[in-house]
Amino acid sequence: MTNQPFFTRDGDAFIPTTVANGPWDPKSLHGRVIIGLLAFVIEQRHGADDFVPARLTVDMFRLPGFAPIEVKTKIVRNGLRIRVVEAEFFSGGVSMARASSQLLRKTQNAEGVVWSPPNWDVPAPADIAAPTDPRLGMNGKWTTRPIVGAMGTVGPRRLWMSEVRGLVEGAPLTPFVRVAVAADFASPFANAGDHGLGYINSDVTLYLHRLPVTQWIGFEVVNHHATDGVAIGECYLYDEQGPIGTSTVAALAQRKPMVKPPPP
Repeated sequence: MTNQPFFTRDGDAFIPTTVANGPWDPKSLHGRVIIGLLAFVIEQRHGADDFVPARLTVDMFRLPGFAPIEVKTKIVRNGLRIRVVEAEFFSGGVSMARASSQLLRKTQNAEGVVWSPPNWDVPAPADIAAPTDPRLGMNGKWTTRPIVGAMGTVGPRRLWMSEVRGLVEGAPLTPFVRVAVAADFASPFANAGDHGLGYINSDVTLYLHRLPVTQWIGFEVVNHHATDGVAIGECYLYDEQGPIGTSTVAALAQRKPMVKPPPP
């Protein structure tokens, strides 16, 4: 990857680059880079080869700007088989997001047969033409290979996604960080409708039973429901070898602009 990364480093601080901006406000960061950076720091400080990051939950309660970022972490539980880590995201010294991650030690599967959904039967990314609409990758934040459905339509949706830039300058994009950066896409993919995207997600929960082994992450919308402006959306996640987990989001309907009162 030769494209500009989302963050550079200045000592212990992470400095957002211009490409890290989000869709709701060009002066704020994209949710995907917030989630990705929290995953990056958790993995750097507390990950291990014999543990799988089985869950990552990120609460995003403020929209960070482009001020320097600090991430603080602490271990809640460091057991033989379970490790629980918390992380907090500070932008300009103000807490903007927090994460909780559960890492589980690898072992053998339990005996017996358990039902699970079948693997999806879709073309490989290499067999699908690249889209001509740059908006599908938010003008260079990622690249996609659409399979079924599209934004603005109502019905099933499936696509492949791959990153086109690193998260932190000089750091490899590990499998965990790759899927964490991508996970935020579950919100627009599951929650957009025939009037566009009217929901902004306040969190992401990523569940993984294994890490991806290829650069392409597959998304399949499996759930969207909304009541009183509160929505949930969920996608199954895949790599080119099969299922890897799920990404689920909670989201709020965007409020309509306030109508100015008429002049007296």
